[in-house]
Amino acid sequence: MVVSWEWDDTLFSGAAPYYQRGRLPYAPGWIDTLAEALTLDGQGRLLDIGCGPGTLALSLADHFSETVGVDPDRGMIAEATQLAEDAGLSQKTRWIQALAEELPADLGMFTVASFGNSFHWMDRDLVAATVKDLLQPTGAVVHIADLKTETRTVEGLPHPAVPYPAIQDLVEHYLGPVRRAGRGVLPNGTPGNEAAVFSRAGFADRERYVVPGGHALVRTADEVVALVFSTSSSAPHLFGVQRNVFEADLRQLLAETSPTNRFSERQPSTEIFIWRKR
Repeated sequence: MVVSWEWDDTLFSGAAPYYQRGRLPYAPGWIDTLAEALTLDGQGRLLDIGCGPGTLALSLADHFSETVGVDPDRGMIAEATQLAEDAGLSQKTRWIQALAEELPADLGMFTVASFGNSFHWMDRDLVAATVKDLLQPTGAVVHIADLKTETRTVEGLPHPAVPYPAIQDLVEHYLGPVRRAGRGVLPNGTPGNEAAVFSRAGFADRERYVVPGGHALVRTADEVVALVFSTSSSAPHLFGVQRNVFEADLRQLLAETSPTNRFSERQPSTEIFIWRKR
């Protein structure tokens, strides 16, 4: 884990209602890419760890006979449960509030275990070893995230770009220059190099797939506000009694950037890594 920080139950406190509306979607075609790579046929079981409001789990539910989502945040589990009901997927999904490091012993065996922008919050070596024991002999681990190495241009977009640097400055004005995370701080960010972690756990060499993005997305001011409140570093609880004042200042900043309250940005590409049991 990152030095000077330990997970606590306020990490995403209050962020769940904003997550689906605020976070950018994965690139179109990522489900087809994953289904082909893993030869998904509607059978087997999916374990989505750090599932949040079910972003991955609900997208993939039709490719499995059963999907189990696990997340330590009560709000995220409640949101996932409601979204599954809205999508008519309650019979195929199960949601469990638990830490990844404390997965229940009665979960059974799975075909695929997935992490969507969540693995970096965990005791990764412990979780990788635990997940390996929960996978069938031909099972696989999937890690899905936005491609971090690409440059997304703002040229030719129909609306002003989302003013990310100014938003960050505003957050720092309220919360300080060091990245907040739950009750602690993350001065050095979260860890990377997942490949080494899964290698130590005994998984085979990774397979990498990139699903291209790049097309223009239109974002409303409400969606940008939701994005800000959906992140651990600016979750609603961090602002305390100044939460409403911060939101007012954020909306003023957005209105000054785009009087129409419409913004544009490029769809990120999606990077998929697969590790199979040896």
